[in-house]
Amino acid sequence: MKHPVDVHVGKRVRHRRWMVGMTQQQLAGKVGIKFQQIQKYETGMNRISASRLWDIAEALDVPVSFFFEGINDEADTAAREKEGVPGDILADKEALELIRSYYQIPELQRRRLFDLARAISQDAA
Repeated sequence: MKHPVDVHVGKRVRHRRWMVGMTQQQLAGKVGIKFQQIQKYETGMNRISASRLWDIAEALDVPVSFFFEGINDEADTAAREKEGVPGDILADKEALELIRSYYQIPELQRRRLFDLARAISQDAA
């Protein structure tokens, strides 16, 4: 049975890997394991040992604490779902690709796009 902490940490690994544009194969190569193990970590099927988490954090250029951020936010998740936002929006490849693309836009245009998206979403509500 999957432990909720293992699932959360796995999702954070997947999220960060996606944000830096790294494949499971590339991360596995940097850490010295097979990509299937990364798959198991990301789904929470296998627990990540402290030393392996350290290696993954170094490969993804984040502190180990990154993987535990938001772990106690079940209330926030319920509130987001009530507003029509999926509880695990970072599990959606399209959402992650949109976020990555968004941050590649120059700042001035990004701000304009943000304002446009906010206006459109308010009109739709």
